[in-house]
Amino acid sequence: MSSLKITHVLTFIEIVDIIKGNNTIGKIMKAKIPVNCLFQGCYNPEYEEEIKKCKDKCFAYNQLNPNDRETQEKMLRSMLGKMGKEVIFTPPFWCDYGYNISVGDYFYSNHNLIITDGAEVTFGDNVFIAPNCCFTTAEHPIDPEQRKSGLEIAKPITIGNNVWIGAGSTILAGVNIGDNTVIGAGSVVTKSIPDNVVAVGIPCKVVRKITQEEKYRYPMYNEK
Repeated sequence: MSSLKITHVLTFIEIVDIIKGNNTIGKIMKAKIPVNCLFQGCYNPEYEEEIKKCKDKCFAYNQLNPNDRETQEKMLRSMLGKMGKEVIFTPPFWCDYGYNISVGDYFYSNHNLIITDGAEVTFGDNVFIAPNCCFTTAEHPIDPEQRKSGLEIAKPITIGNNVWIGAGSTILAGVNIGDNTVIGAGSVVTKSIPDNVVAVGIPCKVVRKITQEEKYRYPMYNEK
């Protein structure tokens, strides 16, 4: 019998342990990543090791039956830093560390959500995320010498309560989005957006406030 090469891929036993709630993989010391300053993010063995472990979990999660909510929840709880109730990440879902992501209650993301969570990414309650969205806390230096040396900047992202992010949107490092706000499809959000507005575009800008008139935009279906 040939010797087995040790890899970072989750074994069947480890996946079963996650499902049973016996997982110890996610209970390791978190990598310490400084925020809002230059640091050696690339070519860093400590960070690369943590990312490998998280990618294994994401890969295993994405292989599940998409209707197996019970197993999905157990795997998400082993991966994320904090997770509320009634949380759905429709696969495929990818992130870098996982434990830097906090999600409130009644969170829903559609297919192909990507979160590069070198810094903390925090979602409030009742957040809806449409397909093909990206939240990235990472920035690279404009200076080419710094960039090729592997320096990065990590900036936290915060999404408030009752926020809807439209399809194909990108939320860049350091952005805060206020409560009740809607980000239109295809937006690139480069700066923070306040509460109670509709914002859209590249770069994303506020187009109007949300008012009580929104309740009357469409007639209510009345099945008789």
